[in-house]
Amino acid sequence: MTGTVLGLLLGTGLALVWWSFWPRPPGRAVAPPSWHGRLQDTLVQAGAPSLTPSALLAVAAVSAGTVLLVAGVVSGAPAVAACFALMAGYAPIGLVRHRAARRRADLRELWPDVVDNLTSAVRAGLSLPEALAQVADRGPAPLRPPFARFAQDYRATGRFTESLVALKDALADPVADRLVEALRITREVGGSDLGRLLRTLSAFLREDLRTRGEIEARQSWTVAAARLAVAAPWLVLALLATRPGALDAYNRPAGVAVLVVGAVLCAVAYRVMLRIGRLPEEERVLR
Repeated sequence: MTGTVLGLLLGTGLALVWWSFWPRPPGRAVAPPSWHGRLQDTLVQAGAPSLTPSALLAVAAVSAGTVLLVAGVVSGAPAVAACFALMAGYAPIGLVRHRAARRRADLRELWPDVVDNLTSAVRAGLSLPEALAQVADRGPAPLRPPFARFAQDYRATGRFTESLVALKDALADPVADRLVEALRITREVGGSDLGRLLRTLSAFLREDLRTRGEIEARQSWTVAAARLAVAAPWLVLALLATRPGALDAYNRPAGVAVLVVGAVLCAVAYRVMLRIGRLPEEERVLR
């Protein structure tokens, strides 16, 4: 009995010694946002925060079903109708993403002014809540409503951190995330370099805006031409659908195969074109 206990203790000690040679795994990383969270951020950035991802998907489903029914009656080719239904189903999501991209580009030009307003307010001796609240009066018009809601939340609750989190969620912007986190840390731990930090951030944003504007001006015509090249075959197919009997070939297996292969090639080419021509976008890493 004693030998068994000693053997168990020896085995446990050896197992612990062996285990100590292996480094402990790092802490669990923050899980990336789900598709629901990313889509909600896109809706907020597009200026439609009241629209939920479920409602957007419902609109996409209704659009796809309507086009499938109408195109099936007009063309008489179920495969062709299905292709146009898929395009119609993606159209609401694509529209929201396009509006979000346009609005991000517009707000990118306004953030340096917001940072300059905060810098002036801090240099004038205003507290951080007062500096943020005055953006609702002096800041750029498209960004005034979120800061006005921040001022209302802070006056109602007196909780600066919770109001900052609500402001960050309302903006859903990487620049806002960095700005809000810098202000929150300054509020919690203090610091005398806030003015320098804001001036550095303003200069960085202006330099990034200038560089991005030059690149976008050079590549805009290339991206437009690539989109036209992808859309041209489907425009021709839509015109053919208006003529009776012009799409009978697509009711056969060979015709369906041609449609499927063409749709896959167009989708792959479009995604590759977007990947090649896409400029790096900041991600919300400070949620």
